[in-house]
Amino acid sequence: MTKYRIHPAWLVAVVAFVALVGAAGFRATPSVMIRPLHDEFGWSLGTISAAVSVNLMLYGLTAPFAAALMERFGIRRVVMVALVLVAAGSGLTVLMQSSWQLILLWGVLVGLGTGSMALGFVATITGRWFVKHRGLVTGVLTAGGAAGNLVFLPVLATLTQNTGWRTAALTVTAAALLVVPLVWWRLRDHPAELGIGALGGEYSEPQPIAPAGAARTALRALREAARTRPFWLLAGGFAICGATTNGLVGTHFIPAAHDHGMTETTAASLLALVGVFDIAGTIASGWLTDRVDSRILLGAYYFLRGLSLLILPSLFAATAHPSMLVFILFYGLDWVATVPPTVTLCREYFGSQGAVVFGWVFAAHQIGAAGAATAAGLVRDQLGAYTWAWYGAGALAVLASLLSLMLFAGKRLKPVAPGIGLVPAKA
Repeated sequence: MTKYRIHPAWLVAVVAFVALVGAAGFRATPSVMIRPLHDEFGWSLGTISAAVSVNLMLYGLTAPFAAALMERFGIRRVVMVALVLVAAGSGLTVLMQSSWQLILLWGVLVGLGTGSMALGFVATITGRWFVKHRGLVTGVLTAGGAAGNLVFLPVLATLTQNTGWRTAALTVTAAALLVVPLVWWRLRDHPAELGIGALGGEYSEPQPIAPAGAARTALRALREAARTRPFWLLAGGFAICGATTNGLVGTHFIPAAHDHGMTETTAASLLALVGVFDIAGTIASGWLTDRVDSRILLGAYYFLRGLSLLILPSLFAATAHPSMLVFILFYGLDWVATVPPTVTLCREYFGSQGAVVFGWVFAAHQIGAAGAATAAGLVRDQLGAYTWAWYGAGALAVLASLLSLMLFAGKRLKPVAPGIGLVPAKA
């Protein structure tokens, strides 16, 4: 077996992190572009939010199929195609004239591209390349999305304000394309390609992929997992996670702050700070996941998030006062801290199918995000304010905390054979 001074798993993790940052560029743009699109085309916030919802839903629904495609065709090929889709969807928006084009480009193309590099990608990388430090690396890679927001959001907000939203869209296109050569050069599909085992694990040949195809593999994993109680508890909690992050805060925080007199650049900077603290929170969550029961972590994360959202409506003002900054710090630490324990529980309950099952759990996350994005836009259109959207999200987060703690009452599962069925294990 080949020996390396530095295990190649770390290089794969670095390339994956960069790819996630590149894909996150367009994930940062919806909240920046809502107001400019409304002003230029006269589209209602509900219409624009519907395009965001399509993006968020496809971002999630693509994940399990992308994870299965990575099993079938390799991580590198899927990620390269995904980056090209993101670049095409972003770049072509500069030519659109109708709202259906926004839905097609911003919603469908970018949703498919970013969904192929969503958290199912993270689960696949960590599942193949890491045994030791798996939770920590999951946290670091998950923070890649936050890092993308941190890098792109203030830049995109400034470009949008000074030169228009089209310049911002083309910037995202360039960023996504720049990552493609790096992925082709350095990203590897399996440790066995280099004659080594995963970090902290033994050498093993990659499992042969059945010729059934990615779609059948993904649907089979869903069929088996859906027969279990833990799947529905995890999916329900993660749907609420999506509703209270990407769907609501990620999409509507900037226009909500604008309603209270805050400039879009200032609001975008606050969201960027969420990204800063999110990086720290997610990495810390990964570290904790290696040491603390993941059910306890999820229960605490969701409960604290719910409390913060219930307080948020009273904090909006024309300036970023200290109380809002405290919220940004607290909420940022909790933004996607839920991911490492959720990935761990999927692998614990569903074994070798954990990455694909997590893709379906993540699909629930994005369905929740899509519903919240549209619902909050409609609340704003009908009531003239976002207040009840924040209150509803806070209550849902408390419910997610209860769902997570209910996992203690569920039986653990163990795989009968790799990718073939699941049965209850003894308590």
